[in-house]
Amino acid sequence: MDGAPRTLRCFNERHAAEMLSDDGVETVTSVEQNKVERSIEEVFTAYKQIHSLPQPTLLREQHYLYLKKGLRHLSDAYECLDASRPWLCFWILHSLELLEEPIPTAVASDVCQFLSRCQSPTGGFAGGPGQHAHLAPTYAAVNALCIIGTEEAYNVIHREKLLDFLWSVKQPDGSFVMHVGGEVDVRSAYCAASVASLTNILTPKLFEDTTSWILRCQNWEGGLSGVPGLEAHGGYTFCGTAALVILGKEHMLDLKALLRWVVSRQMRFEGGFQGRCNKLVDGCYSFWQAGLLPLLHRALFKEGESELSRQRWMFEQQALQEYILLCCQNPTGGLVDKPGKSRDFYHTCYCLSGLSVAQHFGNQELHHEMILGREENRLAPTHPVYNICPEKVAQALQHFLRLPAPEDDRWTGASAGDRLSDPASASGSVDNQS
Repeated sequence: MDGAPRTLRCFNERHAAEMLSDDGVETVTSVEQNKVERSIEEVFTAYKQIHSLPQPTLLREQHYLYLKKGLRHLSDAYECLDASRPWLCFWILHSLELLEEPIPTAVASDVCQFLSRCQSPTGGFAGGPGQHAHLAPTYAAVNALCIIGTEEAYNVIHREKLLDFLWSVKQPDGSFVMHVGGEVDVRSAYCAASVASLTNILTPKLFEDTTSWILRCQNWEGGLSGVPGLEAHGGYTFCGTAALVILGKEHMLDLKALLRWVVSRQMRFEGGFQGRCNKLVDGCYSFWQAGLLPLLHRALFKEGESELSRQRWMFEQQALQEYILLCCQNPTGGLVDKPGKSRDFYHTCYCLSGLSVAQHFGNQELHHEMILGREENRLAPTHPVYNICPEKVAQALQHFLRLPAPEDDRWTGASAGDRLSDPASASGSVDNQS
């Protein structure tokens, strides 16, 4: 581990030179950027006045208490996320595993039982009991169950019906809709590939033409858009790239253009990442953008790039850690988008995930750590494809690979065409959801 003390960027007298220069041409974008930089400069200035010996501290206990409470009780402010309840389970459970805080057995069992009530009788998971199956909460539910990693958790997932659900949202051009009758974007391809690979129901036929559709989402900027022809975006870029990694086709991307785009999204003054060109820094992109770099590192290594570091990802890891630790922590627990914003479980999860990526390089064979501040700041590693801890990925794969792949008569024959002719028939009714 690289444990040498580091001078924080904000203590460097040249750091202020990294602030935006609008060349005397004020725009809406430059005004907003200047506001954010001033708020972050205030945070840095206050920190420097208090700390002569900089030792940024992860507020582990406060975050743990915030997360622990959220597993049992949510305020009415979360009413608007009634269709995202498996996401809340995932965000909280993953944050706890990064903090290496065990999940009590009774709580884990309660989460399993709740997620079982979110599972549609015709396959896939909904945002809450009695709602329609949707790929986003399906991804969140499968990840949450894999984090718990017990027989009870694995047994919640009805693999045969999950495969039926994935077929019901597959489109002829290789894309996926988020739910039957819903929108198409690259998130759905990633969610489908992720749950299919973790649960051993991934078949070549299910993802036929998906690679070519995702490749069409890479645009002139180098990043990927939600659908072909739109602006590159950090969340979509991660989803498309990770889906191609799962399908073994990431080498078909223009990797150099993608690398150029993503490293340009790290903000020079703030140290965190923006989601799109000319947008503001946001703590959640600590994972959506920084999490791309391990995927690109591996892809370029497989392509024979000889100049790749064996100790560092291709972004400024210390700068990202500084941004998260100094600017994104709520003193009473939880993490935020940027100074002045409210804490929530989404930003807590993805700020911690990005902090983990910035701390850990490589894999078990070649592992290097760079922990900014105290050793107690160290988080568990996260898997850059699935964003759950690597041992939970390995455990889930080991469990589901022991099970036979579900029979799928859609491979060949007229019956396959009959079953796919009416996608609505595969979605079923939600009236009888448990």
